[in-house]
Amino acid sequence: MPNPWFETVAEAQRRAKKRLPSPVYGALIAGSERGLSYKDNLAAFGELAFAPKVAGHQAERRLSTTVLGLDIGMPVIISPTGVQAVHPDGEVAVARAAANRGIPIGLSSFASKSVEEVAAANENVLYQVYWQGTRDTMLERIDRARAAGAKALIATLDWSFSHGRDWGSPEIPEKLTLRAAARFAPHALVRPQWLAEFLRSGRVPDLTAPNLAVGGGKPPTFFGAYGEWMTTPPPSWEDVAWLREQWDGPFLLKGVSRIDDALRAVDAGVSAISVSNHGGNNLDSTPAPIRMLPGIAETVGDQIEVLLDGGVRRGGDVAKALALGADAVMIGRAYLWGLAANGQAGVENVLDILRGGLDSAVLGLGRASIDELSREDLWIPPGFERRLGVPQAPVD
Repeated sequence: MPNPWFETVAEAQRRAKKRLPSPVYGALIAGSERGLSYKDNLAAFGELAFAPKVAGHQAERRLSTTVLGLDIGMPVIISPTGVQAVHPDGEVAVARAAANRGIPIGLSSFASKSVEEVAAANENVLYQVYWQGTRDTMLERIDRARAAGAKALIATLDWSFSHGRDWGSPEIPEKLTLRAAARFAPHALVRPQWLAEFLRSGRVPDLTAPNLAVGGGKPPTFFGAYGEWMTTPPPSWEDVAWLREQWDGPFLLKGVSRIDDALRAVDAGVSAISVSNHGGNNLDSTPAPIRMLPGIAETVGDQIEVLLDGGVRRGGDVAKALALGADAVMIGRAYLWGLAANGQAGVENVLDILRGGLDSAVLGLGRASIDELSREDLWIPPGFERRLGVPQAPVD
């Protein structure tokens, strides 16, 4: 039996690709249109270079921090992702792994597991919502998360429902009926390990969103919930302020790309923002978050916490984000590759990789703490940054 341990997130992705049915793997890759944002999210980190020191290194280094009022073992947070059909335990396995490594889990309202199950596995749940349905249904869903013990609310509002991928979209059924199962069977049968895991669990992915049930009714299907979201009129800044008022704890606004939006978020009373382009799944050609981070952090970082979400695959990426002003990063695909490769242990493996890489970077840069990281630790190529939402100087 091959060693289940892997040494990089890239290897976790390779194993996930071999293990998962092609439609499931394709759904994780996602991206939109030409895939420019998805590619830039990864490539941009490679354009930044470290400026390491040759002596004076610190024998002990502190990687822990406080974000959203929570003491965490390192500046990494699990980003909320939708229905996780990569492993039978889904978000519960991720929650346990995160708890074992001292970090919170962001739980999507589109998750395959209930907020109650996930909160039982990790006491530090950050519950994520979209602007969908009526205000009454939103309040009911938020109250449920609060009752389950969620410590913070994440509002994701940057979605523009971009459709179509140049490389094609995976076929995902609305329900796993007998007819849908027959169509899916050729993909599953050539991935026997994935299929065996679900058969041993006694269940198959039902593609529902249990956290979006209303009034004690049945959970909607993923696509039913998506339809509700698509048909809800988009929110105004007044709606953002209203949503913030409904939650008396830390409140994170996810998906900020522009400096003027960051300032409006401060006015709306948020505790934190996440600089993100939704993993390249949203409006294609939006720059990589690491390019937009410095201008946003310089503008509002002394008023609210600033997180980065997008493209993080190594501990060195975490260090680069912190050096450019982030208080922490959020990871999405990286932990999903780990979950697909080896369940809970695979997620822990990914988190250990990130911690080890971050510690190596802090060591090599001669720092004693992640709080000491700064722009001085990087070489930033000319033209790297993108400052959106500010007047641009005219070109002669």
